[in-house]
Amino acid sequence: MTETKEGEPSDAQPKAAGRYIPPGLRKQANGDTNETEEQLKLTRQLKGLINRMSEQNIATILDSIEDVYRNHRRHDVTSTLTNLIIDGISSHSTLLDSYVVLHAAFISSLHKLIGTAFAAYFVQNVVSSYEQHLALVEEKSANSTEVPEDLGKECSNLIVLLSELYNFQVISCILIYDIIRGLLHKDLSEFRVELLLKLLRSSGQQLRQDDPMALKDIVTLAQSRVTGQADTMSSRTRFMTETLNNLKNNKIKKTAGTQHQGGDAVERMKKFLSGLGKKKHVLAHEPLRVTLEDLHSAESKGKWWLIGAAWGGDPLADQLHEVPQHGGEPETGDVSTAALLKLARKQGMNTDIRRSVFVVLMSSDDYLDACERLAQLGLTEVQQREIIRVNLHCCGNEKSYNPYYTLVCQHLSQRSHSYKITLQFCLWDFLRDLGESSVGGVEVIKGLKDNDVGFDIKSMSPSRMKNVAKAYAWWIAKDCCTLTIFKPVDFTVLKPQPRTFLKELFIQLFIASQVSSPMLSNDSGDYPSMRNRGSLEEIFLKASRIENLGLGLVFFMSNTFKGEDGFLTWACSVAKDTLQTGMDHIPRI
Repeated sequence: MTETKEGEPSDAQPKAAGRYIPPGLRKQANGDTNETEEQLKLTRQLKGLINRMSEQNIATILDSIEDVYRNHRRHDVTSTLTNLIIDGISSHSTLLDSYVVLHAAFISSLHKLIGTAFAAYFVQNVVSSYEQHLALVEEKSANSTEVPEDLGKECSNLIVLLSELYNFQVISCILIYDIIRGLLHKDLSEFRVELLLKLLRSSGQQLRQDDPMALKDIVTLAQSRVTGQADTMSSRTRFMTETLNNLKNNKIKKTAGTQHQGGDAVERMKKFLSGLGKKKHVLAHEPLRVTLEDLHSAESKGKWWLIGAAWGGDPLADQLHEVPQHGGEPETGDVSTAALLKLARKQGMNTDIRRSVFVVLMSSDDYLDACERLAQLGLTEVQQREIIRVNLHCCGNEKSYNPYYTLVCQHLSQRSHSYKITLQFCLWDFLRDLGESSVGGVEVIKGLKDNDVGFDIKSMSPSRMKNVAKAYAWWIAKDCCTLTIFKPVDFTVLKPQPRTFLKELFIQLFIASQVSSPMLSNDSGDYPSMRNRGSLEEIFLKASRIENLGLGLVFFMSNTFKGEDGFLTWACSVAKDTLQTGMDHIPRI
């Protein structure tokens, strides 16, 4: 036992073991909520940096913030910054849009430089503050006959901040659409209409571009809220509904008259953010794909969007395990989760991740719904590879080609480059299963042999080969992957099955270059009447940059499509001309 100078026992003796309290909560548990001198000094330092921030010196301020992070605990800096910015945005009566834009760009910069943890903490606190202010405004409005003019300015400023965070790719359209649905959930008050208009003014065009189907649902919901109120509808509500309709129909153009005041500042800050990755190491590349429900259930279920965070549930599993309360047989088309899991095991899905992906693919309403639910699984980048493999397995198992699987992969590939890489490896796996054992290299074959959802060459049916060929043809035509994925293929010594597969793939590639939807592809032998030479040249020009690949493709098409006429002759001629012209321009060393 340690003793003091006087020989008396010290108070530092170990106490009896009890419930573990995390370090971050120990002061709160002990009733000590006063800030230490160090924390006060940190607050003053960060407040000074934020107050001096402008468009001209934001890069310098970011350097200073990074130094602060290196010298202090990360959580202390993150929480202090969050509180200062939220207080600064929500405490003013009226703010210039350019002021909010500057702070949103600052947050986006820290999202890239500090990582997802900062953005997640900030977004959760902003949304919580916004909801608290909204509830307070509506409570005061309901209980008071005289409403102050500046009532709700805090809430209004915070929703503009959220909108700008979406513009700068800190959050995705999922959260913004959830906030809009929340505003439309109750009867439309003047204040709710004002908040909706602020969102639409700042981010309407981007919302339509990211998810037009969700916007259509929002318009339908808004129309249901104003049905039967034509005579009593205020001018602002009428303007809001007209704005939504015009946005849905793409009748709103980006002109000086329709852009919000911070429009120029947004463009300048986007240029700054795009150049940030060239000067510094960027830790976060994708926006946070969290929903409003995820934020609300973070304390009970955990923050799945943070690496290493505790996790106490799966929103997908919760949704799938909801059993209807009524008795009797399930409705038409209602497939139980148990049946899908049983089918997944039968299909060879031997891990929980593969089975979860399979259940999502089999039970989603459409490809957009599937992509959103797959995002809710919270898979790491390595685990996300299983989505492509399971999707491709399901695509090949269909008796006839189903473009649903093709659209799922196309949508995912547009969101993240890692999916494009997985498509490449999966094609190499498929070609090896067809008998081209040298495709992919020795190390690739060795590394993937035991991990992928494989295809048995003995059971490779013509329908599977045709389905996979159509899928890859569409992905190549729409830039989900390029013809360079055939670089390891030797087109001069192809075996019979790979030759049949590749012939079908190139026929479908010619067709896909001329049509706007994979659903227009058919097996009737009717070829498109269009002759868009430019789209076909764009596809094959990328392959011409690799001379050996270009020569192999010319050899393959010259022998495979010899004697064809009509559309195939024209498409093959354009493809070969493009390859040969492109190779002629390759500088010789």
